[in-house]
Amino acid sequence: MTDAQAGEKNTRTFVGRVVSDKRAKTVTVLVENRVKHELYGKIVARSRKYHAHDEKGEYKMGDMVEIAEGRPISKTKSWVVTRLIEKARVV
Repeated sequence: MTDAQAGEKNTRTFVGRVVSDKRAKTVTVLVENRVKHELYGKIVARSRKYHAHDEKGEYKMGDMVEIAEGRPISKTKSWVVTRLIEKARVV
């Protein structure tokens, strides 16, 4: 049985670092990706911030997390944190 038959949808997922955990049940995740410049061919770092839903408030600033696209939860939030990849290092 394939994933589509099992009821699992093809959702976009990103891996990024939590840069803010100040909002209730929400974390801001910075996703960085490297792309080749169309004209010059140089590798350029592009980044974007996403507001992701964190129901229990368990993810803290500096954590590396995976987020998946879901239904709109609020005006700016339509992503959900699916799993913790790496805990933030204590300095």
